Amino acid sequence: MRQTIVLAMFALVLGIACTATPTEPTTQPTAVSSSAPTATPEVRSLPPQGKPGASPAPAQGKQLTPPAITPPQSKQGTLPAPKSSPASSDTAPATTITTVTNPASGAKLFVAVYAPKDPSKKYPAVVLVPGGNGDSSGFTRLSPRGDSTVGEFVNGGFVAIAFDPDGRGKSGGKEDYDGYTHQDSLRAVIQYAASLANVDAKQIGIATFSYGITMGSGVLARYSELPVKYLIDWEGPSNRDETGGCGTRGVSGHLANVATCADEKFWQEREARTFIAKVRVPYQRVQSEKDHVQPDNAHAVYMINAAIMGGVPWVRLNDYAPNQTYDPKNPPKMLPETDDAKRDAAIVKYAQELTKK
Repeated sequence: MRQTIVLAMFALVLGIACTATPTEPTTQPTAVSSSAPTATPEVRSLPPQGKPGASPAPAQGKQLTPPAITPPQSKQGTLPAPKSSPASSDTAPATTITTVTNPASGAKLFVAVYAPKDPSKKYPAVVLVPGGNGDSSGFTRLSPRGDSTVGEFVNGGFVAIAFDPDGRGKSGGKEDYDGYTHQDSLRAVIQYAASLANVDAKQIGIATFSYGITMGSGVLARYSELPVKYLIDWEGPSNRDETGGCGTRGVSGHLANVATCADEKFWQEREARTFIAKVRVPYQRVQSEKDHVQPDNAHAVYMINAAIMGGVPWVRLNDYAPNQTYDPKNPPKMLPETDDAKRDAAIVKYAQELTKK
């Protein structure tokens, strides 16, 4: 009987186990709202919810800290580097910066050399002479366009050399107003240029700007043995009439308060019209219709006529036929007014032509 009772109890337990209902999970899948916005493919900073990489939902009652906002990036993942400008670097980068001694004064002269990239080649060179009481910064300063005079020459295939005459810029010594001491400083710089390994010593030119023609023509008149192939003169004054206010054309001149018109000792060192007649290399004059300082352009004619009458081997005004004189009272039509960039490009063009002569 005991066996019968045990079998009956086993059958009862087995029946209960087979008829029990399985327990269902109490958590239901979260429904996705049909009104939720569709993610735009370009937006990548916040991944869609429910996808791998999504941030977990915050616990109930805790404050949510907003995620940091990352600025938009370029396609490469980094912001493009800003272009150089005068605000960050207002001077063209020099290939070489050095000092040269002026033997006449003993002054240490600041010299900056700008060269094409290939140091294994020899290039023609141009020594740039500043006007007025200026220095090399006028040639090396970057314009709002990011270009410079030295850069224009380098792009044209030249080694460009800028310097500070005695008493100006970063040079030692005393101001000489383009007299013999300044002319000797230019002489020292020309000799330095001829010694450079990447300069063709037979292809060195001088380009003067405004009053710089006094220094440029003076050094060539006094030192004809210098290795200079040509002289380019941009709108330089001819004599004390324009620089000292000594003429009748109503020009005061930047030297009017430096020396009197009767100071012959002073002016014998500083009149380009006298010097140009003694120059023995080709001379190119560049003149606009409206001069940058003078009330007319008669001084350009004076310089051209003095050069031809003095025996300069080749003389040209702008793009006219060479070796012809003009009437200062009825001068030929000059170049149209241009900005500095076009001025520099024109001077580089003349330098390239004279290099090939």
